[in-house]
Amino acid sequence: MATGRSNTLEGSAASAAEIRTYKGQDRALRAGRLGTAGLLLSVLAASAPLMVVAGVMPQIFGMMGIVGQPLLFVILGCVLALFGVGYAEMSRHVHNAGAFYAYIARGLGPTAGAGASLVALVAYSAMQVGVYGILGFEISGLFATYLSIELAWWIPALAAVALTGVLGWLKIDLNARVLGVLLLVECALVVVFDVAALAEPGPQGLSLHAFDPGTLSGAGLGTALCFCIAAFVGFEQSPVYAEETSKPHIVVSRVMFLAVGFVALFFAFSAWALTVATGPAEIVKSAAEGGPALLFQLTEARLGTAFTDVLHVLFVTGMFAAMLSFHNVVARYAFAMGREGLLPAAFGRTNPGTGAPATGSLLQTVVAALVVVAFAVGDDKPAGDPTVPVGHLFTWMGSVGALGVTLLMATASFAVIAFFVRRGSAGAQRWRLLAAGAAGLALLVIVGYTVKDFGVLVGAAQGSALSRLLPGLIGLAAVGGLVYGAVLRSRKPEVHARIGLGNEAFRLEQAASEADPR
Repeated sequence: MATGRSNTLEGSAASAAEIRTYKGQDRALRAGRLGTAGLLLSVLAASAPLMVVAGVMPQIFGMMGIVGQPLLFVILGCVLALFGVGYAEMSRHVHNAGAFYAYIARGLGPTAGAGASLVALVAYSAMQVGVYGILGFEISGLFATYLSIELAWWIPALAAVALTGVLGWLKIDLNARVLGVLLLVECALVVVFDVAALAEPGPQGLSLHAFDPGTLSGAGLGTALCFCIAAFVGFEQSPVYAEETSKPHIVVSRVMFLAVGFVALFFAFSAWALTVATGPAEIVKSAAEGGPALLFQLTEARLGTAFTDVLHVLFVTGMFAAMLSFHNVVARYAFAMGREGLLPAAFGRTNPGTGAPATGSLLQTVVAALVVVAFAVGDDKPAGDPTVPVGHLFTWMGSVGALGVTLLMATASFAVIAFFVRRGSAGAQRWRLLAAGAAGLALLVIVGYTVKDFGVLVGAAQGSALSRLLPGLIGLAAVGGLVYGAVLRSRKPEVHARIGLGNEAFRLEQAASEADPR
C-alpha cells in the first residue's frame, strides 16, 4: 500500500515492523456515521453565516472602506477552489482525522507534520474559544433587552462551554443534526433579508457597483482580505471527518467544493444585498455608524420587529453552531495526535459508547473554560461594555486562528505537490499541482498581509506589542512543533515514522505481523 513517504518506508518490512499505533475499537473513530449532507452541514456551521453577515461585513465596509466586498468573496472563492483541487485529490489518498498535519507530514516529512499539528491545535482552539466572547456578550444583551436582567457576559459563556463539552462527547451524527437545523434556519432568514433588500433597494436602486474592480483599493484592502478569508474557514475541515464518513474518497472532496461554492456565493450575494439596501455610496458610512447593528436596523425597516427579534436569537444559535463545529475539529486533531504519539496515548482513545474522541473533547473544554475565566477576571469594564468579550477575546483569538489556518492551507498546498512528486505521479496530476502551487502562493500573500496588518485586525494601537505577540503564538507553535518533531526523530524514531499515517500505520503493522508470525 502506498503511503506517500519514501520508498524505504513503503517497501521495508523492518520499517513497518517498527511502527506502533492503536489497537482496539476504543482507539478508532466510528466509520460510516456521516454522509454528504451531514458532513456538509457540519463544516458549513463553522463559517457562521449570520455572524459573518452581521458582524464581519459591517467591519469590512465601515472600518476598511472596501465597497467591493462582494467581489472580494468571489475572488477568494476562486483562490480557495484552486486550493481545493489539490487538497481534494490528497483526501482521496490520505484518510486521517489530523487532516492538515497528516497531509503536510506525507508531503514534506514527519517533522514538518509535527510542526503543523501544533499549529492546527492552537489555531482551531483559538477560533473556538474566541467565539465564546461574542456569544456571551450577545446573550447578556438579550437578557438585558427582553428580560431586564443584567448578566455578566462570562456567565452564559461558561454555560456554553459546558454544553459544548457535553455535545462533544456525543455521536458525531447527532452533532451534525444539531448543526444542520441551526444552519438551515439561519441561512434561510439571511436569504429572506437579501430578497427583501433587493425588493426594496436604497436610493441607487439595484446597483452592481460593488462588483466593480475599481472598488478594491485603499489601505484597508489587506485587512479586508484577512477578514474575508476567515469567513471561509470551515470548508477545509471536511478531511478531518474522513474516517467517519461512509465513502471518504468521494464524500470528502465533494463536500469541500460544495462548501467553497456555497460560502463564496452566499456571502457575495449577502454583501451585495447590504450595499443595495443602503446604496453603494452610503454603505461605508452606514456600516461605520451601525456596526453589527446594521443588519438588524435594515431588517427591522423592511421585515418588522418580530423578524428582527428572531434574527437576534439565531445570531446566538449560529455562533453556538460554529463553536460546536470547531470543538469537534479540535477534539479530532487531538485524537489523531494521541493515536500517533504526538500527544499522550489517552488522547488517542474514543468514548466506547459514542465513538467520539472523548479525551480531546475534554481537553478543549478545559482550555476554553480557563481562557474565558482569565478574560473575565481581567474585565474591569462596566456591564454591557463589549471591549473585553468582543474586542479582545473574540477579535484576538479569531485573528490568531485565521492566521494559523491560512498558513496551514498555504503549507498544505506545497505538501500536495511534494506528495505526488515523491510518488512519481506528478505528470498525471500536473494540472492539479499547478492549481495547488498557484493557491499556495496566493495564500502566502494573504499570510503576509495578515501579519503586516495584525495590529489593525485586533484594534491595537500603533506600536503595540500585541501586533507582534498575538501572531507570535502561531510562530511559537510552528517552531515548537518542528523542534518536537526533530527530538522525536532522534529519540523515538518509531513515533516519528508514523506521524501522519493514522490507520495506515496499524495496517502496516498487521501486514508485518502476518508476514512474520513470531
